[in-house]
Amino acid sequence: MKQTKLLNILAKVKSFPSMPEAAAKLLVLLDNNDTTAAQIEQILRYDPGLTANLLRLTNSAYFGRPCQVGSVNQAVVLLGWKKLIQLVMASCVNAVMGKPVLGYDLPAGELWRHSIAVSVAAEDLVKELKIAKSEEIFTAALLHDVGKLVLGGFVKEDLEKIEIEASRGISFEVAERIVLGTDHAEIGAQILKNWSFPPTLVNAVRWHHDPDSADKTDTLTDIVHVANILCLMIGIGVGREGLCYKPSPLATKRLGLRTNDLEMVASRTLQYVDDLCNVFESR
Repeated sequence: MKQTKLLNILAKVKSFPSMPEAAAKLLVLLDNNDTTAAQIEQILRYDPGLTANLLRLTNSAYFGRPCQVGSVNQAVVLLGWKKLIQLVMASCVNAVMGKPVLGYDLPAGELWRHSIAVSVAAEDLVKELKIAKSEEIFTAALLHDVGKLVLGGFVKEDLEKIEIEASRGISFEVAERIVLGTDHAEIGAQILKNWSFPPTLVNAVRWHHDPDSADKTDTLTDIVHVANILCLMIGIGVGREGLCYKPSPLATKRLGLRTNDLEMVASRTLQYVDDLCNVFESR
């Protein structure tokens, strides 16, 4: 029975929509340090709606630009082309991540708000810890819960069984795996693999709840893990999973995080997340 369900889940993963064409083309550019503003403009010129959203984001209060940005080229100069590609990714996934998620008790917009919050928290952790910036952190944090979009319906069907398992003192995602044969982190990683994302990014999504079980620990996975747990602890995107999460002591130790660091990042995340979400919702 469980094997049949797992096969049905994997079939759903295969039929999951491919990444928007513009985002897929731009993702390839992330691996090329010689990328130019002209190349980005060439991709975006055929999608005026995406270009408009991008400029709206660039001009939002979140980035605090002193002057109005009116072109992709100007945005590249001010933000850098890698940051611009991150914003394109966010704009592309906004529509699908904004839907209600069955099974996880997440109303419309809440998964998106959580995803944005984790991205904000992850980038703030990088600044707080003065870690050499990885351009993959924002995208990994943004997409860490994409597996819920596939698994939500299956969770709803077996919710009673999952909750019985969770009532025994285990986490919700462990209960998912016991009942369904997989969990949303593994499914999310498979989706990103199908989208040809870099292995380090796929790994961060796969182990965002349990970084200590990864074959090899890395800073990207630890940061996405801590940022995700931090946002759940302050009540952003909690849903069915509840408030029983704490960051891995080993991950926080590897990052050199102190309680004061977590408190400051949590405070700033609460301050900025709504501003950034409102930019997307005002489209």
